[in-house]
Amino acid sequence: MNENVKIFFGLIGGLALFLYGMNSMSDALQKAAGEGMKKILSFLTRNAVMGALAGALVTAVLQSSSATTVMVIGFVSAGLMSLPQAISVIFGANIGTTMTAQLMAFKISNYIYPIIFVGFLLNFMSKKEKVKNIGMVIFSFGLLFEGIEIMGEVMKPLASSPFFVDMMGEVSHIPVLGVLLGAGMTLVVQSSSATIAVLQNFASQAGPDGVTSVIGLTGAIPILLGDNIGTTITALLASIGQSKNAKRTALAHSVFNITGSIVFLFGIPLLAGFVRMISPKGPELEVISRQIANAHTTFNIVCTLVWLPLIPVMVKIVTFLVRGQEQQERQSYEPKFLENRVLTQPTAALYLVSEEIQRVSDFTRQMLDNMKLSFVGKEPQAAYQNFTETHFAVKKLQERIGSYIVKMFSSGTLTEQQSEQAAGLLYINNNIDRIADRCAEIGAVAEFSQNHGGVFSDEAEHELETGIGTLENLFATAMQALENGDKDIVAKVSKDKNKIRKLQKQNNKAHLARVKKNTCSSDMTVQYSNLLYNIDRIADNCVSISEEAMDNISFQKLYQNNADQENGKAGGTAE
Repeated sequence: MNENVKIFFGLIGGLALFLYGMNSMSDALQKAAGEGMKKILSFLTRNAVMGALAGALVTAVLQSSSATTVMVIGFVSAGLMSLPQAISVIFGANIGTTMTAQLMAFKISNYIYPIIFVGFLLNFMSKKEKVKNIGMVIFSFGLLFEGIEIMGEVMKPLASSPFFVDMMGEVSHIPVLGVLLGAGMTLVVQSSSATIAVLQNFASQAGPDGVTSVIGLTGAIPILLGDNIGTTITALLASIGQSKNAKRTALAHSVFNITGSIVFLFGIPLLAGFVRMISPKGPELEVISRQIANAHTTFNIVCTLVWLPLIPVMVKIVTFLVRGQEQQERQSYEPKFLENRVLTQPTAALYLVSEEIQRVSDFTRQMLDNMKLSFVGKEPQAAYQNFTETHFAVKKLQERIGSYIVKMFSSGTLTEQQSEQAAGLLYINNNIDRIADRCAEIGAVAEFSQNHGGVFSDEAEHELETGIGTLENLFATAMQALENGDKDIVAKVSKDKNKIRKLQKQNNKAHLARVKKNTCSSDMTVQYSNLLYNIDRIADNCVSISEEAMDNISFQKLYQNNADQENGKAGGTAE
């Protein structure tokens, strides 16, 4: 086989193994982190410093600043985070992504296969989910190092190639070329971690003199800066079609890296000198991989420290670049919080599902109220029209929520505990669907009454008003049990449900008594009985919803409390 073809195949094969190992390690780390990811995400909205710290930790787990940025864009687009909050997280994500380069700088060539074997054993033989996930982290860690080793082996001939030596010489003397090369590589691979790993490995190859690096630290830094610029493209692509603040968030990522790269481009000797001072001493070929990792970390830490106090300035810059107000509120039946790009990050996805279910529960309460007013309101026809609109919104939203939860399961990234939470939320969503169906049957009675002149007596209307009013309170209490994770509320829901059951029996008897006295039309007996039956069945659904709290199912919260939310949004969003 031709030497150039062998090099090409080795590079793409090693890169594929590296990317697969990194993605697998990210998935396994998320599962192993479990509840820890919840705690990390809860810090996202507290203040700029905590947001940056949380961004760094999330990125260290996800092994990708792009993944963190996409998640944050989803939160901003859904209105769960303000622009200043999101920008602070982006700054932290840039620090977190340097963890991969630091790992790559370790010399563990002789231990790769034992690491892979140990990881395989833990994952294959253990029955405990957490141990299996830890095993997969170790196994994937070994795979990505094996990918790097393969790329390093096939790149050795390149180090002695006159063409590559001359090209690296040009890059060293014209830093802008290095920036363009790094940005281009990252654009193609869509992973700055991968291109930096390739850079570390290539820089570890000996030049023509057999002693010094083929590129050297000053030649590697411009490529490193280009890698940082190239990685922002993923976020920009993710913001297409999103809200203006989501686009501004992605743009802040680009501004951060581009401005930092421009400044450091004029200070490469200073950066190189500082990195050599803080890095291990020894032959250049032995230490340059660590030097590149330290340069990467230094760049992002310095940029973050400079920009963190200047978040208001960044907000003004991106608001100037992306002008205008947010678009009109989307249609009520369109999901506001669900974001498909976050599906592979289950902790974040569960937050979004919880927010959307709470949103559909608000529509459900409106639907119940409009249903009541269709019978006892001053303008029953207008109330019935409002009822049909809210009923349509509830049906459409619950359908989209159910589909989203199914996608979460099919992604294969859920832990057992997350699967239980997702299944519980799906069960709640299905009960809301049944409530909507039963409300439709009650609404059909209202429509029949309005179109055919069927009239309930004042006593019957009062009974309906009382019954549906009690039902509204019951539904609100059931949702409160899930919102607060309060198991004591469940007993109250069951007790109130029994009251509705007694009311149903009493009201049926009272209606038949009125029919006997000719104060109620016998023609409405079937409809009235159906009304009372469906009210009772909706009460059963409310009990089923509240009982999920007994199984530790609760809505996942991004904010710790209202004070956090207010403090986080105090900075506002410039428009």
